[in-house]
Amino acid sequence: METVAAWLSHWGGELWSWIVLPVVVVLGLYLTVRSGVVQLRMLPEMFRTLVDKTPTDADGKPQSVSSFQAFTISAASRVGTGNIAGVATAIAIGGPGAVFWMWLMAFVGAASAFAESTLAQLFKVRGSDGFRGGPAYYMMRGLGQKWLGVWFAVILIICFPFGFNALQANSISAATSGAIATMTGSDVSGWMPWVVAVGLVVLTALIIFGGVKRIATVTQTLVPVMALLFLLLGLAVVAVEFENLPAAFASIYTQAFGFNEVVGAAFGLIVLTGVKRGMFSNEAGLGSAPNAGASAAVTHPVKQGLVQSLGV
Repeated sequence: METVAAWLSHWGGELWSWIVLPVVVVLGLYLTVRSGVVQLRMLPEMFRTLVDKTPTDADGKPQSVSSFQAFTISAASRVGTGNIAGVATAIAIGGPGAVFWMWLMAFVGAASAFAESTLAQLFKVRGSDGFRGGPAYYMMRGLGQKWLGVWFAVILIICFPFGFNALQANSISAATSGAIATMTGSDVSGWMPWVVAVGLVVLTALIIFGGVKRIATVTQTLVPVMALLFLLLGLAVVAVEFENLPAAFASIYTQAFGFNEVVGAAFGLIVLTGVKRGMFSNEAGLGSAPNAGASAAVTHPVKQGLVQSLGV
């Protein structure tokens, strides 16, 4: 097992460093320029689009989930363990300077999110319970490359259970076990992960097997509360450590560019870590969020692109 883990770590790192990241970063910059910096220029419109009325069928029922519901489905993965474990790992590996590159990646990635979710809307199809689509669909219907869409779908199916969901479940389990062990002073590592695992499986199954409309109903209620608590707790930490804020910002900017000899030697690692963890945190350009974006019923494809860009 250790050999497999080492092999995956090595070749996963090589794939990210030399293929995935250059493509995603270059495309993000290209889309930022070609769209006229849409992520900044259209920011007011993003908020207005978020509360757009959902188109209805002849019987007056919504055609699918609303733009806001699709936004909360994607935000459910953007706000959570990716932001906690992802940022913490980035700082642990690349130092405070990695945070700057995460910020920059989010700004560039917002243009990618706009493009991929707009495309998802353009090439979505209607099913019995609403719309569905995403990169696999616009590869097949837009590019006319069915084999590419099939490959993408298969890779996504393999990647998310083992790469994202497993990591998120592990982070939740580790955080819960650590918190309870600290409060009680007892070792709970033998049984607590099993309790957390069963709880996560049951709760997830109750939501997932209800279809996209149940997922949307749950996320539109849960995600705003979750995001608000996340932001309030973050602001509380900032308030408590307010006197250290100038030093924190100074370290982020000085170490981001290697303005001292120690950091300068690791400049490439800092940039790479920040960009990698930035993508993990906001999912822009990974091809996952457009699947949620395609499920929305909107009056124009660009509107959902704007909403997903706001999500980043």
